[in-house]
Amino acid sequence: MAWTALVIAGFLEICWAVGLKYTEGFTKPLPSILTITTIAASFWLLAYAMRSIPIGTAYAIWTGIGAAGAVIFGIVMLGEAANVGRLIAIALILSGIVMLKIFSPS
Repeated sequence: MAWTALVIAGFLEICWAVGLKYTEGFTKPLPSILTITTIAASFWLLAYAMRSIPIGTAYAIWTGIGAAGAVIFGIVMLGEAANVGRLIAIALILSGIVMLKIFSPS
């Protein structure tokens, strides 16, 4: 259950990272409320996951999912650059996430 919570927390991190762009400095009420809600849910699920997953593993996976997801969203939805270097970087982040899961003691 902790790993499921961690993955959901990571996807919520993507949502709030993207949401920050649409809050326009928290001047837009609806995007701001949705972003703050996803931040709270993401942090709560991360804290829940950390009950049984080592802190370094949980935090690295959470931020890795968020970072890679935000970059992928930017490429797919916002037309940001998808050059070879960025794609390699995403692959390395995702490889690190998989390796942390494989070698995690829990």
